[in-house]
Amino acid sequence: MTRYTDIHRRPIVDTGSATTVAEVDGIVIDPATATVAALGTHGRRDHAVVHWPDITGVGDAVTVASSAAVRTADGRAAELSGPQHDPLRKRLLTEAGNEIGRVVDIDFDPRSGRIVGLMTESGTVDGERLIGCGSYAVVVRGDG
Repeated sequence: MTRYTDIHRRPIVDTGSATTVAEVDGIVIDPATATVAALGTHGRRDHAVVHWPDITGVGDAVTVASSAAVRTADGRAAELSGPQHDPLRKRLLTEAGNEIGRVVDIDFDPRSGRIVGLMTESGTVDGERLIGCGSYAVVVRGDG
């Protein structure tokens, strides 16, 4: 498993040219599927992302097959991009409205992009409980 904070500011490398094309500067999650839809970037152009299907590896660097993978968000990633959907530092609420804490990190599977856990100051909430992420909070199923 990989934590978002472990890859934040890591290079995004084009494996064909072995050059850095951007760096990781955000995470776009899709609550409907509890997966990473894209990674936000810094260094090439404003508001560019790398869509999850374009990522070939996640380790000491994030690898992509081509620099063209760094592009403007489209489809579901475009709907979920932007600061209003950034899950980090937001309140983590249950669907009953009870606050669990604030999201301090996101644990995900580097192969599939599946959200494994939403980490708070006091513990981790299973990623499968994820329902939504908006401007005010991240919401999860259940009340425990």
